[in-house]
Amino acid sequence: MRRALAGIALAVTSMVALSFLVPLALLVREQARDRATTAAEQRAAALSPVLALTTRRADVQQAVAELAAPDRLVVRLPDGGFVGTPHAPEGTLDRAVRGRETVAVDTGDGWVYLQPVVLRGDRVAVVEAYVPAADLTRGVAASWGVMALLALGLVGGSVLVADRLGARVVRSSRGLERASLALGSGDLDVRVAPDGPPELQEAGAAFNTMADRVVDLLAVERELVADLSHRLRTPLTALYLEADRMGATPAGHRVTEAAAQLESELDAIITAARSPLAAAQSGGPAASPAKPADLAEVIAVRLDFWSVLAGQQNRPYERYLTPRPTPVAFAEDDLAAVADALIGNVFRHTPQGTGFTVRVERVDRYVFLTVDDAGPGVADPEAALTRGVSVGGSTGLGLDIVARAARAADGEMEIARAPQGGARVRVSFLLTATGG
Repeated sequence: MRRALAGIALAVTSMVALSFLVPLALLVREQARDRATTAAEQRAAALSPVLALTTRRADVQQAVAELAAPDRLVVRLPDGGFVGTPHAPEGTLDRAVRGRETVAVDTGDGWVYLQPVVLRGDRVAVVEAYVPAADLTRGVAASWGVMALLALGLVGGSVLVADRLGARVVRSSRGLERASLALGSGDLDVRVAPDGPPELQEAGAAFNTMADRVVDLLAVERELVADLSHRLRTPLTALYLEADRMGATPAGHRVTEAAAQLESELDAIITAARSPLAAAQSGGPAASPAKPADLAEVIAVRLDFWSVLAGQQNRPYERYLTPRPTPVAFAEDDLAAVADALIGNVFRHTPQGTGFTVRVERVDRYVFLTVDDAGPGVADPEAALTRGVSVGGSTGLGLDIVARAARAADGEMEIARAPQGGARVRVSFLLTATGG
């Protein structure tokens, strides 16, 4: 922007300076010429009274010497003789004598002015005033140099002022840009000092207002999440009581284990929602890198958990877990949430007795988690990936959670048709440097 403003100032000021300087330079040159020719005409006119009194060569020579240099003023006497060396062309001189008219002509080396003087007896003398070419332009070069310096100073000053104004605008806009990037990366404390032109000051004030509003909305959202999570403790307590009534049976142990896991998740949600650091988990400066977890190990544990329900619903399932290490830069709890979302969708959106397959494979620098089922499939994969939009009566968050987890691990998720005829969800994760 500074360069653009300086360029505009340079172009505009240069055009204005040229529009004034070119005519002024021509005027100075004409003024110098007029000054020299007028002085020559005055010298010639001053010699006319002398010729009216006498045409003696000695007297005329003395008068010429007193009025000008011998080569600047020449007299053609009535007898055809000359006092001085003439510079006018012969034809021009004859025209002045015969036509008795005043003549001014340019010659190769200057300018000549011929003024006839009619004497007694119808005699004609001619006074020639000569101006060398150097006198016609005397002082013009110096004047043009001064005007050029003034023009350069004017253009340079305007460019400097434009650059200073541009620097102020650029400094303010860059400060606003840095603050916007910082806010976008999770620094909720960033603010700007409104500076620069009024428009940028208003933009800076609006940015500060927006940042304050974002902080307030995030605080309200965290408290809402914490409150809603806390409200789940009531049905959780009911689960504990139901488990106590069931006693030390396998079903009671499963209910107790599930209730304990749910309580742990609720505690984590409440802690994260009310922690200032949790607000930056989406990429802010306070976020800390997750400890790598082995995807195959996490999937094996979660499959063991879901196998009990699969047995109760007569769901045949197959698993293939690569024996090679599959470390990814993702927390174990988050990987477990991904696995539960994918496997849980099979149980929620397919009839009982529908089989499924879970595979974990390594390909080059990526590890792939694939969940296939023999259900009805996904009619609109694009809608299924839209957060909050459900194609099967659920909350519409499960697949979005999986997709965001894949992107966070430099991978991606795709939905296709499984070989069994149902849905295939394939998620890729980038292996960490320790993946071997």
